[in-house]
Amino acid sequence: MSAAGDRLQDTARQAALALPHVSHGRPFTPALDVYKVAGKLFLIVTDDPDEQIITVKCEPEHARALERGYPTVTPGRYLDKRHWISLGPGRGITKRLITDAVEHSYDLVVEGLPRRDRPGTR
Repeated sequence: MSAAGDRLQDTARQAALALPHVSHGRPFTPALDVYKVAGKLFLIVTDDPDEQIITVKCEPEHARALERGYPTVTPGRYLDKRHWISLGPGRGITKRLITDAVEHSYDLVVEGLPRRDRPGTR
């Protein structure tokens, strides 16, 4: 079953907050809910009811495959379009896909941190 926009956003928030050492806030605008690990961004949830998307970090080859496979997965809004994707509600966008995308983004950011700044394994 595909996730509607509000469920997409709620699923992404829940997945992010279940990960270790995650902080969140709204540093850019009240309409963007930002999630970080060790001060590094890994998820943006857009609260605009007319544009219910999430934006996550993604390996470029995997990102292009997701964009080809799902009409509502697009190059990342707001960020480097090679390394970030945005997911909107639509056909095939499931809770599992959303959770996997959030966890993958988190893992990519953690892998890029110096060892001393990495949270414990999950």
